[in-house]
Amino acid sequence: MTTAFLFPGQGSQAVGMGKSLAETYPVARAVFDEVDEALSQKLSAVMWDGPLETLTLTANAQPALLAVSLAVIRVLEAEAGLDLKRDAAFVAGHSLGEYAALAAAGTFGIADAARLLRIRGDSMQQAVPPGEGAMAALLGADLDLARAIAADAAQGAVCEVANDNGGGQVVLSGAKAAIDRAIVLAGERGVRRAMLLPVSAPFHCSMMLPAAEAMRAALGKVAMLAPVVPVMANVGAAPLVEPAAIRDSLVAQVTGTVRWRECVEAMTAAGVTRFVEVGSGKVLTGLVKRIATGATPISVGTADDIAGYKP
Repeated sequence: MTTAFLFPGQGSQAVGMGKSLAETYPVARAVFDEVDEALSQKLSAVMWDGPLETLTLTANAQPALLAVSLAVIRVLEAEAGLDLKRDAAFVAGHSLGEYAALAAAGTFGIADAARLLRIRGDSMQQAVPPGEGAMAALLGADLDLARAIAADAAQGAVCEVANDNGGGQVVLSGAKAAIDRAIVLAGERGVRRAMLLPVSAPFHCSMMLPAAEAMRAALGKVAMLAPVVPVMANVGAAPLVEPAAIRDSLVAQVTGTVRWRECVEAMTAAGVTRFVEVGSGKVLTGLVKRIATGATPISVGTADDIAGYKP
């Protein structure tokens, strides 16, 4: 059975995530302590005790989700004998999850990855003034229809495809007025449901260009190694192993479309039959079920999940 390990993105955060891991496994606790130290913040306390509003802040949610995913990986290595180089064909992460995937595969250290995601979260939040941008999910739309709706709704403003998640779920991002127009057009064109998302900025569109430049500068200062297994990159939906190409891809990802459907399809075409979602929640597990029928998706995010994990 050929396996890929998947790492979730923003929206999978929940108060209490990772707490059972830290209480059960010293190697997990060490990950949370390292992230806290890297950020000079007791982020683990926010993760375990809330409030949810503080955890959901982009600058907190991104390194917090990274911490949980890497804690799970470290426990699987210690308790289940996981060796990504031996046991995985690919790693892949959804948006910020790509940083967790790369850290798990050895491209970044934990502290560097946490600091990069704090910079990423802050710069994405600051790129667009509050209220000027928005995102909307189109449910029951394929990519071509979503692109056509975005083009017609733009009317000179930014309205772009942010995520092609698969299973008929496409997310648009851009100027608030354009996104509002897109929601109306979606209803007129037979999209099953179109709804605004509760986000604080229009991620993965050209309005994020200032954040992309901030990440270019930040990534240029961090040592990067080749991952021990290829990362299936969001923006190219193709495997990468060269640090320079990975750096460029991570910069492009800030303003580019997360091509998640194509990433899963490419891994399936390469022979992957099992997808292991590592970290908080089961969002990617659900998406894989809709994209790769016949594959085996599982999620590993708690101490109980780890106890039942089979290599």
